Amino acid sequence: MKLYLMQHGEALSKAENPERPLNTQGRENVGKVAAFLAQAGVHIEQIRHSGKCRAAETAALMAEVMIPDQRQRQNAVVSVSGLNPNDDVQPVADLLRREMNDSMLVGHLPFLNRLAGYLLTGDPERTLVQFKNAGVVCLDYQQEAWTVAWSVIPELLAS
Repeated sequence: MKLYLMQHGEALSKAENPERPLNTQGRENVGKVAAFLAQAGVHIEQIRHSGKCRAAETAALMAEVMIPDQRQRQNAVVSVSGLNPNDDVQPVADLLRREMNDSMLVGHLPFLNRLAGYLLTGDPERTLVQFKNAGVVCLDYQQEAWTVAWSVIPELLAS
C-alpha cells in the first residue's frame, strides 16, 4: 500500500479571506505536482481531505488530473474528520493500517508532521519529514512497517 501525504497548496491569509482558499500560486503549484505525478504513473484510488477550503480545493485539483474518469472522481474525493491541524494522529494511523488501497491525505501542519513521525517511528513528536505547501510525501507500507519511498515539492519541478 502506498500513502501519499500532501500539504494543501498555498492559501490566502485569514485577513484576505477567512475561508482561506488557495491563492493563484497555490493553484499553480498543485497543478504542477498533479501533472508530474500523473506523468510518473502514480495511481491514487481515493483522496481524503480535512474539509477546510484550502485542503478541499487541493484535493479537487489533484483529482482532476490523477483520477481522469469523472464518475470515479466524484466518489474518490472525500472530506473526513480527523485531519485538522491539531487532531490526534492515532485514529488515522489505526485506520490506515487496516486499509490496502493506495490513497492520498490532503491536510495541514502540524498534523502531517505528527502523522508521518508516528507511522515511521511510533513517535508523533519526532519530525522526520519537512512538508511544504503542495508537496507530497509517499509512504510505503510493507511487512507491517512504513518507509519513505519518495517526496516531491513544486520548487523541484519545471514550470
